[in-house]
Amino acid sequence: MSTHFMGEGNIGSDPEVKMLSPNGNQPPRGLLRLNVRFDNPVPTENGNVDKGGFWANVEIWHRDVEQWARLYQRGMRIMVSGRMVLDEWKDSEGNGRSQFKVQAVRIGILPFRVAQVVFESAQGQHTPRQPPSQQGAYSKSAGPDGEWDNPVSTNAGGLG
Repeated sequence: MSTHFMGEGNIGSDPEVKMLSPNGNQPPRGLLRLNVRFDNPVPTENGNVDKGGFWANVEIWHRDVEQWARLYQRGMRIMVSGRMVLDEWKDSEGNGRSQFKVQAVRIGILPFRVAQVVFESAQGQHTPRQPPSQQGAYSKSAGPDGEWDNPVSTNAGGLG
């Protein structure tokens, strides 16, 4: 059983990462698990009032989760999109247990409680942010590999 889920909440503990060894020619896969408290804000005349949210484990699978785990910190505000699934298992005494968890497709960091963001290259060196290009909205460097061409030339229609 599963259903689409989108929610906003705070990370309650440090991220957990598990890397799984590849089978055959497949690249390694990783699991990032976060414990998140999702809010249930109810609008009132005096603003929003939290009417009892809930805690849920959030899991996302990807090969880069070890790097992502460095981004997420306890207390950080995030937006999660994915599906809610019922996880069922037997405990050590053989009793049936169940719990809802979120299998995330996306986890976005919201700007609340973030003190600083520093971008680093893959080699760990600081990469200063470049000013926007003067060539237009879609300059050659706009794509991840520079594959987008500028649809408007700098001299379009005899202007400039």
